[in-house]
This record gives sequence, structure tokens and C-alpha cells, in this order.
Amino acid sequence: MSAVPPPFTPLAGTVARRRLYLMRHGHVAYYDAEGRPLNPKLAELTERGREEARAVGELLAGVPLDRVVCSGLARTRQTAELALAGRGLTVEDDPAFLEIRAGRLSTIPRAEREAAYVYGFEGAGAEGASFAGGDGFAAVRDRVFAGIERLVLEPGWTHLALFAHDGVNRMLMAWACGAGLGALAAFEQDYGCVNILDVDVADGRILRRFIRAVNITPSNPAKNGLHETSLEIAFRPVLTLD
Repeated sequence: MSAVPPPFTPLAGTVARRRLYLMRHGHVAYYDAEGRPLNPKLAELTERGREEARAVGELLAGVPLDRVVCSGLARTRQTAELALAGRGLTVEDDPAFLEIRAGRLSTIPRAEREAAYVYGFEGAGAEGASFAGGDGFAAVRDRVFAGIERLVLEPGWTHLALFAHDGVNRMLMAWACGAGLGALAAFEQDYGCVNILDVDVADGRILRRFIRAVNITPSNPAKNGLHETSLEIAFRPVLTLD
């Protein structure tokens, strides 16, 4: 195995460049055998999801990670622990990165469910918009942005892995490129994907951000056979539920 290269030192010596590996958890089962929704807080990885997590681990095997964070929900912790098994890293819970929550299915008329759930991010930029009658996009954005800025400015790390969720990752990508909530729909986040961001910090300030990679799927790099979006996969079953 080749030696791990030393951390990059920007031209301005007082600037610290930090690398963030941003993952979405692996595939989970959101419905029982009869097709009824399960409590998303309790959703765990399927065998496919565990395979995706192990593939992430292979991709990151040579990365000198010194900090690992997850949202605290079982699916992100399981993904982190499988991906980084044997590396002796402690997985921290950070509720700032909990997923955006939809409202109760019974409050959304069947004819409106596709727009609300499957394509719910398309209207995120509208004033007062919420995801399928649940969490407001602006409030979740504020929580996620505050969380990432706090995390990036905390001392003691250069390479951090963050295991989070579809909607949260979309917001973090919008944060990285300076886009608003209207950009969320464009940042597809497949199960078990990896994004790579670099952030320059100095004197307690974030100076600049660089997007290195978006939505890499180590278990299927060519996206072969993957044509549905993650929201189509997750919410298609709710369109016909009573």
C-alpha cells in the first residue's frame, strides 16, 4: 500500500484546509411486508444497505479519517459502523443532521401525494414551504447550516466523515455552493453515496468551500440500472396507501 500523503497546506500558511466526506446511509426498509409504513426513526439497513456501507468502507480505506459523525438515527450509525469497522474510530451523534420529516400521510390527499413526497423538494424555495406537510425547509436549512459551520470550525481534525440523510445532504451541497433551497431538487443523493467537500478556515472563519465530488456510489459507480430517484424509490408505495 502506498504511503498516505501529508495534509495539504494552502499557500496562506494560517489557513487550514479541511476535508469532509459526506455520506448518505445505505438502503433501508421503510415498509413492512404488507406495504405499510414503518416508523422512519427505527428504520435499519437491509442487506443491500449493508453491502453499500461496506463498499463505502473500501472507498475510504486509505483516507486518514480522524473524526466520524452521524445523525444519531440507527440507519446512519449502522452505515458508519460498517463502513469504518476495525478502524478504532468513535462515531459521534449530532442531531443537527437529523433528516427532514414529512407530515402524516393521512393529511395528504392521494391525488397530491406524488407532488408532496416524490417531488417534494421541487418547491423547497417557496416561502413557507414544508416537506409533505411536515418540517419547514427553511427551519431545517437553518439547523443544518448552523451544524455544519459549527462542526467545520471545531478544532482537532483534518478529515471528517459525516453520515447523514438525503434531504440533509442536499442542503449541505447547497451550502457548499452557495445556492438556496431551490437547488435541493438537483442534488440527487442515492443510497450509500459519498460526496467530498473541502473547506478553508482561518481565525474562526470559513473562507471558502470546494465541491470535489457529488453522489459517488461505490457499490455501483456507473449507476447501472439505477434510473429512479431516491425519492421515487422511497415514496412510490405511499401513492396508493389508504
